[in-house]
Amino acid sequence: MTVFHLRAAGTSLVLDARGAAAFIVHWGPDLGDCDIAADLFIPAVPPSSIDVPLRLSLLPSVLEGWTGRPAMDGAGFRLTEAKLQDQTIFVRSTSIDGLQEVFTELGMSVQGVLRLRHRLVNRGDAELIIPGLDALLPIPAEASELLDFTGLWSHERQPQRAPLRHGVWSRESRHGRPGHDDAFLMIAGEPGFGFRRGRVWATHLAWSGDKRIWAERSALGCNVLGAGELLAPGEIRLAPGESYETPWLIAAFSDAGLDGLSDRLHPWIRSAASLRLPRPVVLNTWEAVYFNHDLPTLQRLADAAAEAGVERFVLDDGWFTGRRDDKRALGDWYVDPAVWPDGLHPLISHVHERGMEFGLWVEPEMISPDSALAAAHPDWILGARPVPGVAAAADVEPTWRWQRVLDLTKAYDYLLERLTALLTEYPIAFLKWDHNRDLLTPGAAHRQTRALYRLLATLKESFPHVEIESCASGGARIDLGILPLVDRFWTSDTNDPLDRQSIQRWTGILIPPEYLGGHLGAGTAHVTGRTSALGFRLATALFGSAGIEWNLTTASPAERAGIAAWIAEHKRLRPLLHSGRVVRADTPDPAQLLHGVIAQDRSHAVFALVTVGTPAAALPPPIRFPGLDPDRHYTVRPIGTPPRYMQDAPPPWTTAGSVTLPGRFLTEAGLPSPLLTPEQALLLELS
Repeated sequence: MTVFHLRAAGTSLVLDARGAAAFIVHWGPDLGDCDIAADLFIPAVPPSSIDVPLRLSLLPSVLEGWTGRPAMDGAGFRLTEAKLQDQTIFVRSTSIDGLQEVFTELGMSVQGVLRLRHRLVNRGDAELIIPGLDALLPIPAEASELLDFTGLWSHERQPQRAPLRHGVWSRESRHGRPGHDDAFLMIAGEPGFGFRRGRVWATHLAWSGDKRIWAERSALGCNVLGAGELLAPGEIRLAPGESYETPWLIAAFSDAGLDGLSDRLHPWIRSAASLRLPRPVVLNTWEAVYFNHDLPTLQRLADAAAEAGVERFVLDDGWFTGRRDDKRALGDWYVDPAVWPDGLHPLISHVHERGMEFGLWVEPEMISPDSALAAAHPDWILGARPVPGVAAAADVEPTWRWQRVLDLTKAYDYLLERLTALLTEYPIAFLKWDHNRDLLTPGAAHRQTRALYRLLATLKESFPHVEIESCASGGARIDLGILPLVDRFWTSDTNDPLDRQSIQRWTGILIPPEYLGGHLGAGTAHVTGRTSALGFRLATALFGSAGIEWNLTTASPAERAGIAAWIAEHKRLRPLLHSGRVVRADTPDPAQLLHGVIAQDRSHAVFALVTVGTPAAALPPPIRFPGLDPDRHYTVRPIGTPPRYMQDAPPPWTTAGSVTLPGRFLTEAGLPSPLLTPEQALLLELS
């Protein structure tokens, strides 16, 4: 066997497969086009340690002297075979007792994105219980600061930073979905790294169930990032000859900060996508009417949406039998004849006549205890159920939003039949697929997630024209495991633009903007009760997959005219917004943000200068535009709804209508910032 060197887009990975195990000896900056002498990576042997050099193998264990968190508890492996094919290294390892075999794939895309997964096969004669199988990658000592994420409902992807000290920093999800507090990305970097500076190493687990993602710094001098599915005891049992495949670990290195990660991850995601462009502008009915469904009301709303330029009209919760509030009827996926005596056909015809597609909300993974389905199939409810003749007590699992989880392995055929019937009878172009609670049933997450993936894949194969949005009470299921099966993410249940600025900013490190749904809400946000200016709401919803969550029939004529102009502007700019490079400035004042999208050839850009609080100084720093071509000249002009200012005199360049300057000047010196009041946004187009 030999030494393998994967190279792409400024990244190298070196695997030494010459001995008893396959060792990852380098992952990080490109080492160039040269013959790699792996002996150069072999460290010294310190005193009071094992008598051979300690290195990170693909499957590290205590049996090879690895005293950090192992790839799998209680197992040691020896290298059997290693080969390279199409920029992917294939490694076969056998356990010391010969009862287990692991096949590892480790590949690098042309964008420099690394993928790693294992498949374990039971070669013994007895059942094998898998305690967990993780993927690990080495990081250097200078990657000593961590960034990951936490959050809660309507406040997802909140960053948290800390030094990487000796020991394990582990983030575990036990929700049966990633959850609102999902770590999302584990990023280790040089202290003080930012959006545009510092070397960083990042991992993400492409999985929609329980998981753990972690970083470890050892007193022995070994530092790693790792991740794997979080398995309950006995959750994976392999009969002889059966196998278990881990989720993909997705990893990226950047020598240009967090934006450098996006520069690798976004093109890689886009290269494998079959997403239909341009992304249609959506109106979703939830915050417009909630459960108050009737045909005349929804027809008037559709008329207002079409007048504004909306392209897709989505009917949210409340359309199926008996669903008058959120306490009943989940699982009874039949159009309610009391509300819709002629079915959904009159509404859909009206929507189509107005030139829009029709979409529908569903929540197939859940069931209401008060439903016909629960009465007919109580055994389909996941987890503890009331015992006949015994009063409800602590042994009965609590409901969550008045609902329980449907066991997808038992209800699979029913759900497939009901969804197929709806998509066959009605010309539905889009499903908003919701998931409004945690599982709270030990040992169920793996089979539920696999059944979900299978159900989505079957529907996509049968109805390739139907797009699906992943919604999990907002942004509780945004990951690269489900991404190949969906076309949009509902980024958060809050449409408050102040919260959305942060949520969209951090979610967008991993996910390209065309996948991230962002809606214009009412003046007073339904979730937070905060009132925001129309211009701030419009500017926030412009970036991404744009939509509306507002009863437009209650908007004033001036507001409706402003919304129509905003939709027209979004349609003009979306070829750029949904294909360009996302950039974010490292602004010295956290009350002022600057983010934008730049065309791949750097000929065109749109930026937003945003005040999310009160600036720290009377005169904020200049607007310095990152990512421009230093040798091109750009004309800068304001677009969109003008923000509110508090200034006795504006910077002269803003009164001229536009200014033309070299990219180098705009990036290094910048333009004097106008004095925006808090919670305002200034849109600037550069061409």
